[in-house]
Amino acid sequence: MIDPTARIHPSADLEADVVVGSGTSIWHRAQVRTGARIGAECVIGRDVFIDEGVEIGDRTKIQNLALVYHGVTVEDGVFIGPGAILTNDRFPRAITSTGELARADDWTVSPIRLRHGASIGAGAVVVAGTEVGAFATVGAGAVVTRDVPSHALVVGSPARRIGWMCACGVRLLDADGVPAVANLPHYSTHPELHCPSCGRTYVYVPDADALEERPRPQQGVPA
Repeated sequence: MIDPTARIHPSADLEADVVVGSGTSIWHRAQVRTGARIGAECVIGRDVFIDEGVEIGDRTKIQNLALVYHGVTVEDGVFIGPGAILTNDRFPRAITSTGELARADDWTVSPIRLRHGASIGAGAVVVAGTEVGAFATVGAGAVVTRDVPSHALVVGSPARRIGWMCACGVRLLDADGVPAVANLPHYSTHPELHCPSCGRTYVYVPDADALEERPRPQQGVPA
C-alpha cells in the first residue's frame, strides 16, 4: 500500500506488496523490493536499493546509492549516508561446498538493526549480525564489525569507539571541556558529559559502559 501523499519518482521501481507511509519521497531510480515497509516522512534518495522485507521507520533519510539488504531493520529517525552498505551474510559464498551455485536455502540471514536516531556516515559498511545503538554515529568510511553502543562515535576499519555523541548530533565534551573519548579512569569521579550545542547533560555509567541522559530542569524550575 502506497499512501496517496507519498511522492514516487516515475523512474523508481517498487515491487508488489510494498508499503510506503504518508509524506515519504522516493527519488530517481530507487529500487524497493517486495515486502519492504517504509514509514512516514522518509526520504529515499537516488539509486537507493531496499531489499525484500526490509523495515524502515518514520522520518528516516537514506541518501543516494545506499544499499540496504534483506534482514535489516531501521528504526525511526535514522540517517544512512550516501553509498553506505548494510549487509546480511556473515560468511558469503557464491557456490556451495560441492561447487553448485548457492541458493536461498544455502545461507543464513544475519540481521542488522539500526536503533532510533542513529547515523551511518557516507560510504560506511555495517557488517551482518550487528546492531547500532540509539543516537550512535558511524563515521564516513567506517566498517562496523560488532555492536555499537548508544551515543557512541565509531570510526575506522574495523570501527572503534573514539567518543560520545549527543542526541542532537554534536560530539559531547567531558568535565574538562574537551571532546569526550571512549573511556578514561577519571570518568568514574567526573562522569558528566555535556553538549556544547543544545545543553544536554549525560552521565557515563562505567559498569554498563554507556551513557544515561540527565533530565533537564523545566523552564522556571531551579536545577
